[in-house]
Amino acid sequence: MSRIAPLQPPYDQDIQAQFDRIMRGAPPLMLFRVIAGHSRAWEKFRAGGLLDKGPLSLREREIVIDRTCARTGCEYEWGVHVAIFADAAGLTDHQVRATVRGAADAPCWTAAEQALIATVDALHERASLSDDEYKALSAHYDNAKIFEIMLLCGFYRTVSYLANGLDLPLEEKAARFPEATN
Repeated sequence: MSRIAPLQPPYDQDIQAQFDRIMRGAPPLMLFRVIAGHSRAWEKFRAGGLLDKGPLSLREREIVIDRTCARTGCEYEWGVHVAIFADAAGLTDHQVRATVRGAADAPCWTAAEQALIATVDALHERASLSDDEYKALSAHYDNAKIFEIMLLCGFYRTVSYLANGLDLPLEEKAARFPEATN
């Protein structure tokens, strides 16, 4: 169980409507149930505005989210995204594994995807990009996409802090981090 108790059904009508919009009728994730129990946190979380489509393709978006969650050791959120979006994003099993265990320049990625992963890694390690890293990213992505990439990294780092800090139990149908191989 989470370190902070989640809301239990039946939910307030407004909260249920919000869960329905986000989850499209599926039961709400533990993360949402925990945050929604604290109105200010829930309002700020939803106001992050990154639950919408945005300027990136689903594939680009999921690579950024999966790598960010993997780098923060957040199996909870990584597993939810892989289970729900990996197939629709066209990520192969090898690429899903590489979001956790692969280098940014792994050959399973295109040059643009390698720039995405290198960006996530740099932001995770230094909270900044070198001129060369920014140049590599901007060779493939316009300003709107670059903003979105950085915002996603920050937002999902926050999500990872919440899920890890609250010790959320893994969702039943979520993927699990791949085992390390020798």
